[in-house]
Amino acid sequence: MPSLHHSSPSIKTLSDTQMTMVITHHLPIFSTCFVLSLLSTALSTHLYSGVEDTQGISNDWFPEILRVEAVARLTELGKVSDADGYLERTYLSPASIRAGSLIRGWMEEAGLRTWVDQMGNIHGRVEGMNASSKALLIGSHLDTVIDAGMFDGALGIISALSAMKVLNVNGQLGKLKRPVEMIAFSDEEGVRFQSTFLGSAALAGVLPVSALQIQDKSGVTLQNLLKENYIEISEESFFQLKYNSESVWGYIEVHIEQGPVLESVGLPLGVVKGIAGQTRLKVTVRGSQGHAGTVPMSMRQDPMAAAAELIMLLESLCKHPDDFLSYDGHCKGVTAESLVGSLVCTVGEISCWPSASNVIPGETIFTVDVRAMDNMGREAVIYELSNRMHQICDRRSVSCIIERKHDANAVACDTGLSSQLKSAAYTAMTRMAGEVSDDVPVLMSGAGHDAMAMSHLTKVGMLFVRCRGGISHSPAEHVSDDDVWAAGLAILSFLETQL
Repeated sequence: MPSLHHSSPSIKTLSDTQMTMVITHHLPIFSTCFVLSLLSTALSTHLYSGVEDTQGISNDWFPEILRVEAVARLTELGKVSDADGYLERTYLSPASIRAGSLIRGWMEEAGLRTWVDQMGNIHGRVEGMNASSKALLIGSHLDTVIDAGMFDGALGIISALSAMKVLNVNGQLGKLKRPVEMIAFSDEEGVRFQSTFLGSAALAGVLPVSALQIQDKSGVTLQNLLKENYIEISEESFFQLKYNSESVWGYIEVHIEQGPVLESVGLPLGVVKGIAGQTRLKVTVRGSQGHAGTVPMSMRQDPMAAAAELIMLLESLCKHPDDFLSYDGHCKGVTAESLVGSLVCTVGEISCWPSASNVIPGETIFTVDVRAMDNMGREAVIYELSNRMHQICDRRSVSCIIERKHDANAVACDTGLSSQLKSAAYTAMTRMAGEVSDDVPVLMSGAGHDAMAMSHLTKVGMLFVRCRGGISHSPAEHVSDDDVWAAGLAILSFLETQL
C-alpha cells in the first residue's frame, strides 16, 4: 500500500489470471491455507468495490483515473506555456487559451456541460437529480506566475475533474443530489494586470466595472483584451456575470499548501481554517536626478537610498511589530499576539529611473505586500508603516507617494464544510494506507486563493495538499504522484456525500 509519510513507487495491479499464475508457480513454498487466504482477500476486494478496472480486478482507489491520468494531465498542462524554457501562463495569453481548451475537453469527457464566460473562466456543470437545488461549486485557477511550478492552481482543477470522471464512469454523476459546477478561473495570480482574482471576483460580484479599463504593461485594457479573444463585454453584461447567492450551496477548493507544515507532519492532506488578509502597496520615491561623480553625498536627494531605508523599516516593523505599534488610536484593539505567526511583509519588485550605473536615480518604485490573519492588525501595520515612511522621506528631502493597489480581508472557512472536507481527507488517507493514526491537520493559509473572492458569494472550504519542501511559485514545486492520488480521492469522498 502507498505510504502517507513518504513517496512510494508506482503500484502495478495484477489481473485475476496473473494472480493465479503467481500463486500456482510458487505453490510448493506456500501452505494451502495461505493460498486460500490470498484468494479470499482478492474475492473480498471484488465484493467491496463492485467496480472493475481495465485489468479486471476491482479497485476502489481508481488509480488509473485519480493517479496515472491525473499526473499525465498535470504534466501536459505544465508544458502549455507562453515562454520557452519555463512555465508562464498569464491571463488570456495564447497559452492560457490553449490550456482552457484542454481543460474544457477534459470536462466534456467527464460528462459535464461546458461553456466559457465573459471573463474567460471555463465552466463544467452537471445538474444531478435536482437541477433547482443550490449548486456546489468546485474550482481553482489555470493561470500561473512567471517561471512557475506546474501544480499551483492546476492541481485543484485536475483533482476535481478526475473525481467527477470517476463518478461518470461509475454511472453516478447523474445521481448527485444537487448540481455540481467546476470552474477553472482565468486569473488568480494577477500577473498581467496587477489585480488578483479577476475571474473569481467577477462571479462573486466584488470586481468593480472599472476593472474593464485597467491596463497591462503594454497599455492594453482588460476590455480590449477580451475583445481580441472574441469576448464582447459591456458594463451591463459585466454585472450579469455575478452569481445569485441564493443559487449556490457552497464552494470548495483543493490547492497545494505552498508551505512546509504537511511535509513536516508526514501527511498528504490538511484542512484550511482560514486565509490571511493581504494589502499590496506601490511606493514611489522621487528625488533629484544627477551625475554620480559630481554631486556631493551631503547634497544628494537620492530616492534609491531612501527606498533602501524604507525597505529596512518594513522588515524591522514586520519582524518586531510590538516595538513600533502603540496600540492606541488606529492600533486600538490590536495586540502583538494577534500578529505573531501570521504577519509577513515582502518587497517583490523594485525599479528606478533612468537605471544607469553613472546616474543618481530620479525615481525609485517598489511594491509592498503585507499579510496577516488579523484584519485590524494588518491595518495598524499599514498605518504605522505609512507614517514612518513619510517621516523618513521628509528627513531625506525626497517625495513619497504610497498607493494601495489591492486589499483583501482575511477569510474564515466555513466550519461545516471544513468538517466535511476533513472527513473526506481522512477517508482518502484510510483508503490508501488501510489505517491512519494521525488526525487530519488544520492549517492557516498565508497565500491568497480564489476562495477569498468566492467567500463574498457563499460559504467556502479548502483542502491543502503536501508539496515537497513547501516550495511554490518555482519550477522546483513538486507534489508526489501518491499525493495527487490522495487529493483526487478526497474530492471523490466529498462528492460521494452528495449522492
